[in-house]
Amino acid sequence: MQSGTETNAEAGPRGAADDRPGEQRPESAAAPATADTEAPARDAGAPAEARPGRMRRLGRLARREARRSAIAAVFGLALGLAFPPYGLWPLSLVSVAALSLLTHGRTARQGAWTGFAMAVPFFIILLKWLHVVGWDATVGLAILQALYFLPLGAALALTSRLPVPWLRPLWAACLWIAEEWARGRVPFGGFTWGRLAFANTGSPFTPLAALGGAPLVSFAVALTGTLLAAAALALYGMRGGIPRPRAALAAGGSVAVAAAVTVAGFAVPIPTAADDAVDIAIVQGNVQKPGMDFLGRPMKILNNHVNATIELAKDVKAGRIKKPDLVIWPENASDLDPFQYREAYARIDEAVKAIDVPVLVGALVDHPTKQGYVLNQGIVWDPKTGPGASYTKQHPVPFGEYVPFREQLSKIITRFKRVPRDFYPGDHTGVLKVGPARLGDVICFEVAYDGIVRDTVNAGARMIVVQTNNATYGRTGQPEQQLAMGRLRAIEHGRTVVTAATSGISAVVAPDGTIEQRTKEFTQDVLTARVPLRDGKTVADRVGATPEWVLAMVGVLSCAAAIMIGRRGRMDEKGQ
Repeated sequence: MQSGTETNAEAGPRGAADDRPGEQRPESAAAPATADTEAPARDAGAPAEARPGRMRRLGRLARREARRSAIAAVFGLALGLAFPPYGLWPLSLVSVAALSLLTHGRTARQGAWTGFAMAVPFFIILLKWLHVVGWDATVGLAILQALYFLPLGAALALTSRLPVPWLRPLWAACLWIAEEWARGRVPFGGFTWGRLAFANTGSPFTPLAALGGAPLVSFAVALTGTLLAAAALALYGMRGGIPRPRAALAAGGSVAVAAAVTVAGFAVPIPTAADDAVDIAIVQGNVQKPGMDFLGRPMKILNNHVNATIELAKDVKAGRIKKPDLVIWPENASDLDPFQYREAYARIDEAVKAIDVPVLVGALVDHPTKQGYVLNQGIVWDPKTGPGASYTKQHPVPFGEYVPFREQLSKIITRFKRVPRDFYPGDHTGVLKVGPARLGDVICFEVAYDGIVRDTVNAGARMIVVQTNNATYGRTGQPEQQLAMGRLRAIEHGRTVVTAATSGISAVVAPDGTIEQRTKEFTQDVLTARVPLRDGKTVADRVGATPEWVLAMVGVLSCAAAIMIGRRGRMDEKGQ
């Protein structure tokens, strides 16, 4: 596969392939088939006495790639800074462009390594909130996520040699979506943190979510970045002998298309008109201490939420606050199963009767039939009839809420013993009737998964509620990252998104993505708001996952085409 593609790279600075705009590339970005790049394959079966020579060649290769790897790592750090809590979203464009330039014209192996070199520091910056569990967990997960950038980098290198240069940014952008598609699904249901869309929840690209969800936003960001890379390559072509007018035209065209993609979001209508509205209150009871041991003594967190709700009821009775139609508590607001512990049941019932409206209560509930399993639930608690309908989290977090291969792994990693019971997944969407409102409940990390939120809206949710408990990761940047996802979901589905957190950040996000209210972390607070309820669906709701599948498939097919062309070139070379 590689020898066929490397033949094209050997065309040289005056080769026919390099007469096209954007083909001429810097010496550092070229990928000639040298003894260094091919040494591992040739020396695989070399005798022992020949291995010192091979090691010298490998050493030269490592030194030659060191500079490129360091540059890739720098741009990986820049990509991490594009995400909350830093929020420097233009760096996502710069980083995408940088990876395209660094992999342009390289072999598949060189491209794969460059992608990996960028991804490791990127994910370490992005996931540093895991240091609460341990820096080894941060680095370990970062490396696992970075593995997906190996095929991405290799594919970017391969497709950079495809004919029709002006289409190469399209192939590259689709490859980014293919990487996000794969990483969001395998293994264990995937991990979606780090999608380009989640760095652009307050950028000109954000409104595109109403048309194609997070995948379309990521695609627009990737396409803009790769177009900027194409412009840079075209300008560099002037130095390599490409006629100046032709190179300038190619560069100008790439920049013009990139600008058009960037401003396209401003033309997208975001549906926000309300069919009616409801008055809500969000109770953030707070926890005693952040970190892994946030639970503290039993009943402490529950009492915090009960007492805050009772104070809210006093303010309502005194006329200081308008009585809400419903109250929302966060995930794990009850630190004991109210159906197993009478004291917990009684305290919740006391708070609900005091405010005299339905309360959505977050609680951990023992599985009724499977011993040793627990359900992470949102329970509708009525002041007259008590607990009623509930939603069980569908996507528990692997190694956080359940341990795959527990028996085997717990012998090696004793830290998994801190997850004593596995969470059992729910089997239906979170549409719940709470007072006069039909809510769509998603719990914590579920807000990061397109299908869970979309299915809830399509099942009839008129607003989205995110019950979450970020006490473990307080003041680490993780709550800001999750809130940004909520902003994107608001625009994607044209719904108010309400986040209720035990320790913050609780927030009210309007259907246009505007954060109307938010709390500080590790404070007890109550937010009250009148929020719109909507029945209409966005284009993104109707098309579902189709845009992501189509874009990912285009990326995969472009890579397959590059491989086939490379093989054909190799066969032609052999036939001469």
